[in-house]
Amino acid sequence: MNAPFAPADLSHPLFTRPDVLRMREDMALALRAAAHFGLGEGVCNHFSMALPDGQHFLLNPRGLMWGEIQADDVVMVDAQGAVVAGGHVVEPTAMFIHAAVHRIARKTCVLHTHMPYATALTLTTQRALDTTLSQNAMRFHGRLAIDAQYNGFALDDREGERIAHAMQGADISFLGNHGIIVCGERMDYAFDDLYYLERACQAQVLAQSTGVPLAPCEPALAATVAEQANGERLQSTLFFEALRRQLR
Repeated sequence: MNAPFAPADLSHPLFTRPDVLRMREDMALALRAAAHFGLGEGVCNHFSMALPDGQHFLLNPRGLMWGEIQADDVVMVDAQGAVVAGGHVVEPTAMFIHAAVHRIARKTCVLHTHMPYATALTLTTQRALDTTLSQNAMRFHGRLAIDAQYNGFALDDREGERIAHAMQGADISFLGNHGIIVCGERMDYAFDDLYYLERACQAQVLAQSTGVPLAPCEPALAATVAEQANGERLQSTLFFEALRRQLR
């Protein structure tokens, strides 16, 4: 079981292709940005990106802090979890979750975190963000799945596949007693969703901490705001490029 999780070739032709290099740069930037905003947890949790060939994906390696990761630290793995390019090993539980979500949900980007405020909501009986509260929350209206069945660490294919199926095609999944998964077709969009999801969860947790009853909007209005927010994603790209200028 340990053999596939070992460093491999740094000069693989797919790994060094210009478009894949740009994907590695984007993924490394997203990881550094997540660290910058306090969304990481030690050397745990992972981001991944499916490659255009449909057979491989990029993954952050085991043992590195998100804030130190650069494009050359990212590894390329196959669907079975074997490292085919890169200079680091990978963490097995990342493979069981990310490989399954890529294969079953068919998303390009898969971001799994235990970021504090979103994770706090997974510990409640509601299990997730209320998308009728803040404007930031409304952008996620109709886009969430809740997986309340926590089974411990994902140490085999079955648990990763169960998590992926529980998403039911949603972009975002709240994993009960665990954390969240955010998916997207582009890293700038996915990271923007990750950032604003945590901001929305933070606002809800702070509002709940006042002990004053909350004041949700009508679901129809939340749906309208979601359509407005998701209908034009230039702001997501501008945010990501601003981070590229600031975070080296």
